[in-house]
Amino acid sequence: MREMKRVVVTGMGAITPLGNSVEDFWSGVKEQKIGFAPITHFDAAEYKSHLAAEVKDFKAKDYMSPKAARRMELFSQYAVAAAKEAIEDSGLDLEKEDTARIGVSVGSGTGSLQIVEQTTKTIEEKGPKRVKPLVVPMMISNMAAGNISIAFGLRGKSINVVTACATGTQSIGEAYRSIQVGEADVMVAGGTEAAITPVGVAGFGSLTALSASDDPKRASIPFDKERDGFVIGEGAGIVVLESLEHAQARGAEILAELVGYGATSDAYHITSPAEDGEGAARAMEFAMEEAGVKPEEIDYINAHGTSTHANDLFETMAIKKALGEHAYNVKISSTKSMIGHGLGAAGAIEFITCVKSIEEDYIHPTVGLKVPDEECDLDYTLEPVTDRKVNYVLSNSLGFGGHNAALLVKKYEG
Repeated sequence: MREMKRVVVTGMGAITPLGNSVEDFWSGVKEQKIGFAPITHFDAAEYKSHLAAEVKDFKAKDYMSPKAARRMELFSQYAVAAAKEAIEDSGLDLEKEDTARIGVSVGSGTGSLQIVEQTTKTIEEKGPKRVKPLVVPMMISNMAAGNISIAFGLRGKSINVVTACATGTQSIGEAYRSIQVGEADVMVAGGTEAAITPVGVAGFGSLTALSASDDPKRASIPFDKERDGFVIGEGAGIVVLESLEHAQARGAEILAELVGYGATSDAYHITSPAEDGEGAARAMEFAMEEAGVKPEEIDYINAHGTSTHANDLFETMAIKKALGEHAYNVKISSTKSMIGHGLGAAGAIEFITCVKSIEEDYIHPTVGLKVPDEECDLDYTLEPVTDRKVNYVLSNSLGFGGHNAALLVKKYEG
C-alpha cells in the first residue's frame, strides 16, 4: 500500500472585503474592521437587505492582461488574482517545475449570476441571436479552476468542487487528498465567489437568510441573540498545498501543515443543518481522527458562524458533540463577523485565517458579539487572544444541501 504523504501550506492569496492581499486582509482582521456597507453593485433600494461585504478597488488589469480579463467573469478574475498572489508567495518557479504534477482544486458556489442576468435581459429585449458566444464558458463555475490552470500553465488534476457554502473548504480538502495519495505534488486550491447581484440578494433574502439590518455594526453578528441573518460577501481565497517532500526539496518556507479533513452529509434538509449538529460533528471527528488529535488538543475553532439563528445554534451543538467537555474550553470565533458570508469563497478565506492564527499565535474575536444567547453558550472570543500558543485549529463549513466539511491545521514542526 502506498504511504500517505504529509501535506503543507506554502503560499496564500486573498481578495476580500478587507483588502486585496493576504497582508491587507489579515491587517484588517487584527484591526477588527468590518467590511459591510450599502450595496453599490446594483440599486438595492427595493430589496430586503441593503448591506453587503463587497470587494473594493479591484482592478483585473493589475493581475492579468485586458484580453484575458474580458474573457472572464468576476468570480474567475478574483480566483486568478488570488492564485497569482498565492503562487508568488509560495516561491514556486513554474519554469523549473513539472507542471503536469501541479493541479488545481478551486470551486465557486454559483459561477456567474451576472452573465445569466445580463443574457436573460438580452434574450428578452433583443432575441437569442444577440447572445454573446462566450456566455457559457464565462458562466459555468468550473472556469475559476480552468482559468487558473490556463493562466499559469498548470497541467495536473483540475477539479471544481461545488458544495454551496462548504465549497472552499472541500476544495482544499480534496486537494489535500490528491497530494496525500500521490496524484499531484502541488495543488492550487480554494474558493471564489461574486454573487452580490439582484438574483443573489433577492434569492437569499426570500429565504430569510440575509440580515435586514442597516447598521453595519449589528448586521453580521454570529452567536449574538439579536442575529437575524448573514451579510452576503464576495472574494477569493487560494492556497498552495504541497507534499512535504516536494516543499523541502525546493527549500520552501512552510506556513503550516494540513493534517486532517472530514466531509459528511446531514441527509436532512436543503437549507437547514441537522438540528442536533450530528453531521457537522462527524466531520470534525473525522478530521481529528485522521490527525490522531484528541479534542483537548484543539486550541481554536474557526466556526462557520453565519449569523443565522439555525446555523449558529446547530453548530454550537455540533462542537459540543465533537469535543465533549473541551467544547467549553476551546476558543471559537467567526471571521464572517468582519467579512460576511462569501459563500463558495468563505471556507478558503477562513482557512487562510487559520494559518495566520497559527503563524502569529493570534485568535481574532467574533466582532460585534454583544448580546449573549443562552443557547450559544461556548467561548465565542470577545477579545483578541495573544497569550497562548495556537498549535491545532479546526475550520468548519456547512453548506446548503447538508454538506459539512472540516479541516484541521497544525503548526509545522518539521
